[in-house]
Amino acid sequence: MAIAGADNEAGAPLLSKTVDGSVDYRNEPAVRSSSGGWRSAGFIIGVEVAERFAYYGISSNLITYLTGPLGQSTAAAASNVNAWYGTASLLPLLGAFVADSFLGRFRTILAASALYVLGLGLLTLSAMIPSDCKVANPLTSCSPPRFQVIAFFGALYLVALAQGGHKPCVQAFGADQFDEKDPEECKAKSSFFNWWYFGMCFGTLVTLWVLNYIQDNLSWALGFGIPCVAMVLALVIFLLGTSTYRFCIRRESRSAFARIGNVYVAAVKNWSVSASVVADAEESLGLISHTRSQQFSYLNKALVGTNGCSLDELEEAKSVLRLAPIWLTCLVYAVVFAQSPTFFTKQGATMERSITPSYKISPATLQSFISLSIVIFIPVYDRVLIPIARSFTHKPGGITMLQRIGTGIFLSFLAMVIAALVEMKRLKTAADYGLIDSPDVTVPMSVWWLVPQYVLFGISDVFAMVGLQEFFYDQVPSELRSVGLALYLSIFGIGSFLSSFMISVIDKATSRSGQVSWFANNLNKAHLDYFYWLLACFSFIGLASYLYFAKAYISKRLNSL
Repeated sequence: MAIAGADNEAGAPLLSKTVDGSVDYRNEPAVRSSSGGWRSAGFIIGVEVAERFAYYGISSNLITYLTGPLGQSTAAAASNVNAWYGTASLLPLLGAFVADSFLGRFRTILAASALYVLGLGLLTLSAMIPSDCKVANPLTSCSPPRFQVIAFFGALYLVALAQGGHKPCVQAFGADQFDEKDPEECKAKSSFFNWWYFGMCFGTLVTLWVLNYIQDNLSWALGFGIPCVAMVLALVIFLLGTSTYRFCIRRESRSAFARIGNVYVAAVKNWSVSASVVADAEESLGLISHTRSQQFSYLNKALVGTNGCSLDELEEAKSVLRLAPIWLTCLVYAVVFAQSPTFFTKQGATMERSITPSYKISPATLQSFISLSIVIFIPVYDRVLIPIARSFTHKPGGITMLQRIGTGIFLSFLAMVIAALVEMKRLKTAADYGLIDSPDVTVPMSVWWLVPQYVLFGISDVFAMVGLQEFFYDQVPSELRSVGLALYLSIFGIGSFLSSFMISVIDKATSRSGQVSWFANNLNKAHLDYFYWLLACFSFIGLASYLYFAKAYISKRLNSL
């Protein structure tokens, strides 16, 4: 007995130095002092900087390439951009499923990075194919070689597939480096999501100032080739940190997908079971009657029977279902978010962009003000606003995740109102100077008028985007955190598809009987202001719906929201 007691005493310090539920790269218990934390997160944030540099090197100026070298109309190009972005935002659901069920996050990241490099390489080669379409011109059209179009879109969607495996897994893997059971690391994890987004936007900022200039003024092939090199560097950086990473281990023999699916199947099979039988099953398992247990009470029927589900499995299934109203009410925010790389960019192309007599800022570069405002505001938010709020609310994040998301949605509503007012002024300026029928002539209105809407977009992202990332990571079962982040990304995928659908419907509806489409190639005749006002109305309705469901939301962990 004395020997056993000595072993326990000797073992207690060892257990306190390891992280429960995590192993290192040698498959041994992860030692807290030599693994995880900001040491590992630094490598992973570095990877995200390089990956976002590569991704936005394509997406930020894609509409310019489509209306230029590929000769598409403004409406068709905007729809293609939204369709591609939507696909790229939905594919993380597939990547997360593969990671959480089969490969694990680390291996999925490696495979996705290799696909990324391949897709970017093919994209570069497609841009090197000679074409007669050189510059976007709203009055003329051209047809590039069919092979170039096929090669370009094939490579483009290969990048989307690679991003689908990379995006949810890298962020979830980064958050896994912090132990939520340790008070200090739990607080650091909340900051991780802020600094993750800071790093992501820093990479985007470099892209918008450097790559967009190269693409517009030097070479599209070079502009696509540099992101390819960046992804090679990202893969190298990621591998350098291997010895410091923590790897989560699965505690259950069955995957979380199987457990959750079993709850839904069992509930359907027991649909005709009486309430008294369900009550007996609840009592036998010790289920206490309160708001949490009675929400989605029809799923409680899954507890009945010899093969009934456990309480933990029931709660896992309910926690996923609770996310649906928040997911749905954030779709309008995603539709608004889709406008900055499309119509905002086309607006800027019509305006006065001269910085010096010999240099004009690229229209796509204006998106850098979103990233710049984020890069400036996140340190202020994380180091000033959160500590102040924390002193009043005593919450680790200062304000709740749902409050943070709601603030971002409200700011996006204001951004669309400002965008509509600025577009009204641009149209009036074009009319005053007799430029309605001269789309190739620069409207004598400074492009800096667009900056406020970009800045508001950036600040709204700090609240809504980061809040959604943390919310969907935190509120799903621990084994499904890649899927949780994929669900967050899918909001923007569906939002892009909705934006594309709206554009197509409105374009057809407003161009009938000889009328000018809201999205005419000649933006001086178009009415983007009407579209922005429509989005502002939808945004207000979406905000009201979000507030209603957020107030009724029941957290996975009591008092966490």
